[in-house]
Amino acid sequence: MKDDITYNHSNNNVFVRTNGDLIYVICNKEDQQKKVIEKMCTDNCILEDYEQWDDGDDMKWILTFRVLDEYEKKMELN
Repeated sequence: MKDDITYNHSNNNVFVRTNGDLIYVICNKEDQQKKVIEKMCTDNCILEDYEQWDDGDDMKWILTFRVLDEYEKKMELN
């Protein structure tokens, strides 16, 4: 992903924006969160923050992921 880019098209199910080492994903449905978290959480990326916006039909979930620096990654042990 490129820095400071909004990845949003009319056919996307979620809104994605990058800012430095942060990736923001806005989910429109609660069931989208689990799939996004499963795909985004890797050895190089972690879920940094979770925020719920609005109530009722307009409810959105903002998931913030952080791409880890080289020194933050888990070290492989022999």
